[in-house]
Amino acid sequence: QVQLVESGGGLVQAGGSLRLSCTASGSIFSINFMDWYRQAPGKQRELVAAIRSGGSANYADSVKGRFTISRDNAKNTVYLQMNSLKPEDTAVYYCNALLISTQGVWSTLWGQGTQVTVSS
Repeated sequence: QVQLVESGGGLVQAGGSLRLSCTASGSIFSINFMDWYRQAPGKQRELVAAIRSGGSANYADSVKGRFTISRDNAKNTVYLQMNSLKPEDTAVYYCNALLISTQGVWSTLWGQGTQVTVSS
């Protein structure tokens, strides 16, 4: 069974930093993209950052210059380095990935979510 497991959330003061990790495990042949989304209370889930297998990345305007997405293909892991955090970054952060299993099945998976809380 293929799954995504996230870690690294927590409580931080405004201006601080956190690094989120998301690892895909199971019978994985290849991972196409790995993204980070977030959902704040009462708001829709939004794309924060995305990275393709070749390393090209794009970001939401609200996090450009503050967040950096990266991935370690050998470890099937994507990271989100979050600097200069603001209270409006408070949300549950979700990892999302499009991958193909060793059985040749394409799947879009979501992680369980990790809470990030930024205090003012």
